[in-house]
Amino acid sequence: MRIVAALGGNALLRRGEPMTAENQRANVALAARALLPIALEHDLILTHGNGPQVGLLSLQNAAYRPDEEYPLDILDAETEGMIGYLLEQELGNLLPPGRSMATILTRIEVDPRDPAFARPTKPIGPVYDRAEAERRAAEQSWTVARDGNRWRRVVPSPQPRRILELPVIELLVREGVIVVCAGGGGIPVVPVPGGGHEGIEAVIDKDFAGALLATSLHADALLMLTDVTAVFADWGTPDAWPIHRGSPEDLAARTFAAGSMGPKVEAACRFATASSGFAAIGSLGDAEAMLHGDAGTIVARAAAQLEWETAPLLASATR
Repeated sequence: MRIVAALGGNALLRRGEPMTAENQRANVALAARALLPIALEHDLILTHGNGPQVGLLSLQNAAYRPDEEYPLDILDAETEGMIGYLLEQELGNLLPPGRSMATILTRIEVDPRDPAFARPTKPIGPVYDRAEAERRAAEQSWTVARDGNRWRRVVPSPQPRRILELPVIELLVREGVIVVCAGGGGIPVVPVPGGGHEGIEAVIDKDFAGALLATSLHADALLMLTDVTAVFADWGTPDAWPIHRGSPEDLAARTFAAGSMGPKVEAACRFATASSGFAAIGSLGDAEAMLHGDAGTIVARAAAQLEWETAPLLASATR
């Protein structure tokens, strides 16, 4: 089988941990052990989040003069290289001799007319008090927005359209190489007149990029590995219950948190709708079980013919 595994932020940094190189390496080592059985039996493509890492680089960036700061597309590329290295090192140490890995800095084309460019919503970088945020916005043409009782820069989050490095990724996968690519949503680029592309100040949602990657590669499964065991209906209430199986239509009838589970559910539905494969959302430690349908939330077109495996089943059918 051809498997795309999307590692959430917990694969690199657990909630509340300091973002040190040692902590990130230790967490990647745990992820590598969870992924090893899949890597030994299947064609594996890895993608990952980069929120904390690009946030750290943005914080370091803020120490420069405005005309010295690196643009967001370059910061995205830096995090892809750093995280790809950690994954290659830790998983590569567990693989048998002769099994190769490669990290591909991945450009993903977006539409410069995407409505997201008119409504920046994705927070990045450090927090500021209002006066400092407004000063930086004036000096650097930023858009800023309130984040709790502080303020942060927000950037557009356009939809991914096309993965420019797809032919290279496909070639490597056919040769049995484990590929790390499209990390953090990939590097957003737009076409330029006369041909070619240029980077743009934006962040592509990593879950939507993962769904596009899995669809474009005709993957059999998209595993979205996070720090929860499944998608829960009525999350945050005493009546919360895990959804074990569902079709895209089943899940579209429900509402999930926009900043956390919502994009994952939508991405899983996109892949399941566009392919003959299935998506699964669940815990990193359950990765192999999810592949066999024994853990997490399984999303597939055929799931409409299956029962919702919740407890109790009779009660869940009426929710």
